[in-house]
Amino acid sequence: MEYQRMPAVRPTDRPGTGTTPGRGPAVPGPARPAEPRPRTPEPRAGGAGARPALRPPQRVAGTRVPHRLTAVGGAVVTLGATFLGGAVDFWLFAGTGVLMGLVYVATCFQVAVRVRPADLAVAPVSGPIAFAGTLLVLGSAPTGGLVGRLIGLATALALQAGWLFTGTAVSALIVLARHVALSRARRRAS
Repeated sequence: MEYQRMPAVRPTDRPGTGTTPGRGPAVPGPARPAEPRPRTPEPRAGGAGARPALRPPQRVAGTRVPHRLTAVGGAVVTLGATFLGGAVDFWLFAGTGVLMGLVYVATCFQVAVRVRPADLAVAPVSGPIAFAGTLLVLGSAPTGGLVGRLIGLATALALQAGWLFTGTAVSALIVLARHVALSRARRRAS
């Protein structure tokens, strides 16, 4: 079988691929980036009368944008901090009491302040669940199985109702104030 020889490629065959003596063909450089277009707000779906989407706040030099908790993050922080406060209280004072209550109120405040605007409802809901769960695990368990455990939980909730209501009320008031402020900001923007 006889092989045919391919003709040599000359620099004039392909434009822009000239060769230099002693070197291979020249490789073209990267393409230039396209010119950035100015961004204009696009109207939302719904026709010509629809209002433009809200933009995130611009970051001013020297200011910090606060980190926001998601719904799951807020619930995990509430449960973790309340359980940790109850465990330390149980370890130091052999029961759940003032330390757990103070940690619970502080956690409810922080979660209500730091939760995302879309997840505001999680703050007042996750607090009582975390409080009851902590008391169920760490509370004194009289003998009697499941019924005894539930009676112990009801007793512990009744004895610490002040902390439970205080933390939940703090959380609910902050969430309500944030909701009203966000509603007013949306009305002003439209």
